[in-house]
Amino acid sequence: MDVRHLELLRELAVRGTLAAVAEATFRTPSAVSQQLRTAERELGLALVEPVGRGLRLTAEGQLLAESAEEVTEVIARVRARLDAARGEPRGRVSIGTLPSAGAALLPGTVRLLRERTPGIELVLDDFDLAEADYATRTLDVDVVVAHSLTGDVPAGAEGLATRVLVREPIDVAVPATHPLAGRSALRPRDLAGTRWIGVPTGYPFDSILVAVEAELGEPLERRVRLRDNRLIESLVPTGTDLALLPRFTTPAVEGMRLVPLEGVRARRSITALSRTDRAARQAVRTVVEALVETGAGLAQRSGTSDAAAPAPTESRSAAD
Repeated sequence: MDVRHLELLRELAVRGTLAAVAEATFRTPSAVSQQLRTAERELGLALVEPVGRGLRLTAEGQLLAESAEEVTEVIARVRARLDAARGEPRGRVSIGTLPSAGAALLPGTVRLLRERTPGIELVLDDFDLAEADYATRTLDVDVVVAHSLTGDVPAGAEGLATRVLVREPIDVAVPATHPLAGRSALRPRDLAGTRWIGVPTGYPFDSILVAVEAELGEPLERRVRLRDNRLIESLVPTGTDLALLPRFTTPAVEGMRLVPLEGVRARRSITALSRTDRAARQAVRTVVEALVETGAGLAQRSGTSDAAAPAPTESRSAAD
């Protein structure tokens, strides 16, 4: 049984179509289809069956897809023991991160790894997604740096290896000339009637405004919805609209103040997500530990007492 065939079936189970698998793995659909036919010949089983205009896994194909992670995790652990025998973790580790967390965590992490483990090569990517979409990106990279406003583990990350890197307060960004700019802290009742630069529906920061609205019993006006924090930072000082921005990763901006928000959950957990087989690699574990150390430094410098990362955790699905 070829492990590559198991990995192909896992990809197909998650991504749904041959075209999606081909795009994600930088192959042509015909090459993916040929590998699938080869797997069926070698195993003597029908692994897919037609449904509508597409394909779906047969019962046997689904069983093998579900077994793929177990097999590849064992192989990764064997490789980790080999790395340990050589005395130093090595290899390429890919990290995908949301931009604001990457700006805070990656410079320190890169420095630590260069000083301590030069045998690790980092490959970096960035993406800004709705919370529920981060887990699926673990198919493409070894470590996804995600965030959640509702808990330590982002929605959809069940079954993945997870590690909290830092817990970061989310503050209210207020124009310096705004009547609320002089407050030491704000509560939902202080925000009645205010106007906001929001984020797209489904993005984690929007859940804070939803919680504020629930406390007020009235909606808040979002005059615009933007994804990029740097753009939001540039707009707050120009008017009367408020915004939500992360404390560690927002630079000092002339004409803008960050004011803590109390009375609702207003912090995000920045968490590393990995598929369990990838998390078993010594190089991946080393990179995650460097991210944790960098996150602890951010929390210490900001004086945020509850931001220390806990011991490693692994989230498993009920089926496990």
